[in-house]
Amino acid sequence: MGQTGGGRLFRLPVLRLALPALSALLLASCGGAPTPALVPSDDATTILYLSSNKENEGSSRIISELAREYQNEHPSVRYKFENVSESDLNQRVQLLAASNDLPVLFSYQSGKPLLDLIDSNAALDLERTFADLGMADSLNPAAVELLKAYAEGKGLYALPLEMNIEGFWYNKTLFAKYGLHEPRTWDEMLAAADTLKREGVQPFAVAGKEKWPITRLINAYAIRKLGVDAMEKVDKGELSLADPGFVEAADVVQRMGLQGYFGSRVNTIDMGSSVNLFLQGKAAMFYMGSWQLRAFNDEAQNKIGADNVGFFSIPLVQDGLGTLDEYPVNAGLTTSFSKSSYTPEVGDWIKYVFERYGDRAMSELGMVTGFNVKDVPEDAPPLTRMVQGKIGEVKKGALWFEARFSTKAQLLAWDNAQLLVTSAGYSPKDYLGELQRQLEADRKAGR
Repeated sequence: MGQTGGGRLFRLPVLRLALPALSALLLASCGGAPTPALVPSDDATTILYLSSNKENEGSSRIISELAREYQNEHPSVRYKFENVSESDLNQRVQLLAASNDLPVLFSYQSGKPLLDLIDSNAALDLERTFADLGMADSLNPAAVELLKAYAEGKGLYALPLEMNIEGFWYNKTLFAKYGLHEPRTWDEMLAAADTLKREGVQPFAVAGKEKWPITRLINAYAIRKLGVDAMEKVDKGELSLADPGFVEAADVVQRMGLQGYFGSRVNTIDMGSSVNLFLQGKAAMFYMGSWQLRAFNDEAQNKIGADNVGFFSIPLVQDGLGTLDEYPVNAGLTTSFSKSSYTPEVGDWIKYVFERYGDRAMSELGMVTGFNVKDVPEDAPPLTRMVQGKIGEVKKGALWFEARFSTKAQLLAWDNAQLLVTSAGYSPKDYLGELQRQLEADRKAGR
């Protein structure tokens, strides 16, 4: 999944980030008898990476390649990778943390869930680790600010394997065929969607089965209506989800779903299927982060061709406070590290892997990451260069919808979002009212 916004407003130059340090490891399975921990001997260290990403794709592929190169030169440092489904990731990490069995590094969400690990002293302070490893100057200040914002200013406890902006990708060929132009307002976008649906083209690809892509759309409208800091104000108690602006946002997204703009079975569509709908020309628009560049740049997946993929910022809303140069900006699904697992041997491993990560990710996959790229390839894909430029132009960044929600509130937002876009009997006020009550309960409980 990709996921994830910033905690406070920030200015963003082109990014560059290196990472942390970690150590030997452990692992326990979720459910059933626990898997025996992998305990290194005196002359061996095992580094385990737990992630919802597949090992042969994206950032996991690059890290694994570099880790195995290191292992070839240092046989006593062994690398292992374990995949867990995205829907099970949070629970798995929480169970491992509770039993003090966190693996050396693990994918995790950088909002409220990570704060629990920070407060329990389970997560590694990466800023201090980078400094100890002599890698502090490889950190981009804007990237550090973004990740610290995720942690409410408590420090740097996650690393961005990607750096993303979110917006609407569109099929240029379909737009041209039906005389459509890049919309500047939400009304223009919905008018385009209406035209496309009349012509038998699904307007939007949405992975409703994953749930969070639906709340991303609500958030997109809300930050244009209420301003880029809308969710930050909600977190501080300065703005309620019952505000008419949020109700309007949820109402618009509900109507999009009920009018069939997301297809007839939106809640059965997973992320891979939604990407395929767009890249096979079966859906004209796709709200998503730039972490999908690797799919857009892959000729085997992209049947419409990279030249036919366009991008536009979240459209404006009538009487709204948002502007086109404000984007949800995030580091995708970040990776954090176990404090108890850090050793000097792991520090050496990190220095090797992550000093090379940014260049390798760019050259092999065209990925925009939070790491410094020393040599931008001359043949970097045009879409990748476009995203790099957009990131450099961002004036202010926004939180994603659930960034500051507790795990319970997050799950409530996701589960009920599926009902919102498929049931006319479930009103936007009902949806937001339940969420607001949960946020107030969390606030009273100190969560």
